[in-house]
Amino acid sequence: MWTKLRLYSKQLKLGLRYYRAILDDPRTPRLPKALLAIALGYMVLPVDIIPDFIPVLGYLDDLIIIPALVWLAMRLVPTVIKEAHHPLLDDVSKAGESEG
Repeated sequence: MWTKLRLYSKQLKLGLRYYRAILDDPRTPRLPKALLAIALGYMVLPVDIIPDFIPVLGYLDDLIIIPALVWLAMRLVPTVIKEAHHPLLDDVSKAGESEG
C-alpha cells in the first residue's frame, strides 16, 4: 500500500511539473493559461459551486470541473509546446515502471 502511495505521489509531482512547464512556456496562449489558473484556483480556494458539506455531490463537482478545465486547457495548447515538454511525461511513465 505504501509503495503504491509513493508511486502516485511521485506521478502527481511529475505531472504537476509538466503542467507548470507548459504554463511557464511563453509560447502557450493566454486562454489555456487562464483555464489552468481557474482549475488551480477552484481546487485551492474554498469557493465551490456545490458546497463540500453536501454528501457526495459536494466532492463530485470538484471531480468533474477541475479535470474538465485541465482537459480543455490541454486541448488548446499547441502540439509543438506539449511535445517540447513531453520528456517530463516520460519521467512519469518511468516512475511507474521503476516502482512496479
